[in-house]
Amino acid sequence: MSLHQQPELKKAILGLPQQEKDKLLVRLISKDGMLMKQLHFQLLENESDLEERIEAVHQLLVRLVGQIEGHIPNENHRGYADELMKALKYGSGIVNEHFAITKDKMSEIQFRLFLVSQSFAHFDRLFEPHLYGRNDRLLKYQTGRIKYILGKYEKLHEDLQFEFREKLNEALAFAYQSGMKPHMKVVGLPKEV
Repeated sequence: MSLHQQPELKKAILGLPQQEKDKLLVRLISKDGMLMKQLHFQLLENESDLEERIEAVHQLLVRLVGQIEGHIPNENHRGYADELMKALKYGSGIVNEHFAITKDKMSEIQFRLFLVSQSFAHFDRLFEPHLYGRNDRLLKYQTGRIKYILGKYEKLHEDLQFEFREKLNEALAFAYQSGMKPHMKVVGLPKEV
């Protein structure tokens, strides 16, 4: 049930004394962990804290790549492709949370491009075409990631795009030389930006 569907309740809540509304607000905020993190960032942190957050997330992603590199063999096998996709989704979740809290577009693109580039660099054989399509889910997933990055990239000012152009073109070149090529064509992604 929405508060908008209960106009009388909404009016009664807005009519409460300020101190009572403050108590209710604090109780509600304490039940939503993400909202608490967002408010903490917006109200209590500054530019240097953002830099620390960016560095912390980067280190988390570097550790994740290191862990999966030592755990998943670089062989075109369905089980390995699924494991890599699971790890990439976990990394994407870390980036999602970072962006939900900070709303920092530059670091979001940086981290997403990092995950894509590292997966291509360390697991190139998992992106080779497979006769029976055993790695199709991974190929489609990474195609979707590149499409998402391109969407974010295109919304940036041209001066900011320059920072990501080289890495993005490397990722696009790899994708078009790998088993991702048919998926890239279907989605209509460019060969370079």
